[in-house]
Amino acid sequence: MQAVHISFNLELKHPFSITGFTRTSTPLLLLKLTYENIDGYGEASMVPYLGESYQSASSFLKKVDWTRFTYPFDFSGIISYLDAIDQGNPAVKAAIDIALNDINGKLLQKPCYEIYKADPAKMPVTSYTIGMDTPEVIKEKVAEAKGFKVLKVKLGSANDKELISTIRSVSNLPLYADANQGWKDRKTAIDLIYWLYNQGVVVIEQPMDKKDMEGNAWLTTRSPIPILADEAVQRLSDIDKVKGAYHGINIKLMKSGGMYEAHQMILKARSYGMKVMIGCMSETSIATRAGLALAPLCDWVDLDGPFLTTNNPFEQPPFENGRYILKDLPGLGLKGLSPNLFHP
Repeated sequence: MQAVHISFNLELKHPFSITGFTRTSTPLLLLKLTYENIDGYGEASMVPYLGESYQSASSFLKKVDWTRFTYPFDFSGIISYLDAIDQGNPAVKAAIDIALNDINGKLLQKPCYEIYKADPAKMPVTSYTIGMDTPEVIKEKVAEAKGFKVLKVKLGSANDKELISTIRSVSNLPLYADANQGWKDRKTAIDLIYWLYNQGVVVIEQPMDKKDMEGNAWLTTRSPIPILADEAVQRLSDIDKVKGAYHGINIKLMKSGGMYEAHQMILKARSYGMKVMIGCMSETSIATRAGLALAPLCDWVDLDGPFLTTNNPFEQPPFENGRYILKDLPGLGLKGLSPNLFHP
């Protein structure tokens, strides 16, 4: 197994704000693994507030013994090995896992979605995310969401109602809401949830602090809208901790350590009767296609990374009528790869 990686700065169309953070770009590590002349591509998207960086990811890769990865790939054993190196660094672990899944599909001559038994005909619509901003810019962002059937809004500030009302002044599309732990008082939050319900919000992510299990559970038992754990769930083992406190979970490959564990998370959540959303960070088509391979197994999809950035170095996945289209291509089906990207 040969490994080559580069740094890449993914630029955003607009400054992106959530509760407590604003950024204009996202640092990435792009990875190419080669196994028996078959190339597989992976990606680590490292938003600064989660603590990873290109430097930490590159350092982690230097510790990996690539001779351990032989075919057929033991994905469970691989993630255990990577966790043994370091319990953190989930984004760079995701890059490795995604690249190996890409190789696996190419060796089998099957799309990754087929390997994970995901039916392309069951692809949900994906949302277009509207970060916190001024009313004028909010309207601009909504106007840019052409072809989308649902919008996702970032809440958790004192201006939540203004933001929603601004969107409602220009759009009647259904809304997903993500409070990013921004709501502090449960009684105020439940009143807002009922208001949001009347405004067409159909799902809410992480309303209160991830450590406030009781508060989030209190909201879940009273909410007319499904409540999902986001920051409270990163890896497979976290699902047992939140069972009963939320209606469902939001899975991100950059937190789960990749596709294999994300799929295990879907199966476990379903075994508990929980709903599932698959989401993303700021990502290129590599991680987007990896998420799309699992998306038909989920209830909601928020994989809008390529639409929110300006310099995605790969061809954007096909998108029609609010949904991504999965093509019968081996592995991730990545297209538009520049031959000079990893050898500038």
